[in-house]
Amino acid sequence: MYLTGNAKGVGADHVARLRRVLFALDIAKVADDMDEPGMRLHPLKGELSGFWSVSVSGNWRVIFRFIGTDVELCDYLDYH
Repeated sequence: MYLTGNAKGVGADHVARLRRVLFALDIAKVADDMDEPGMRLHPLKGELSGFWSVSVSGNWRVIFRFIGTDVELCDYLDYH
């Protein structure tokens, strides 16, 4: 969706929010840059240690990690 604008596979009610999250990730340099109202930024534990999560809607989240100042391995998933 970020590269092509194609929102196929994304719930219609999540598209606008997901675009805002992806835009914020594009300009973020560290995880704390994503600590905006409503994002509910938090670090993940266990197998996903090193990743961060922000809320899209309900159980849906975007998870990501930083390598230096670049975001990598970004995913949109149902958390539970």
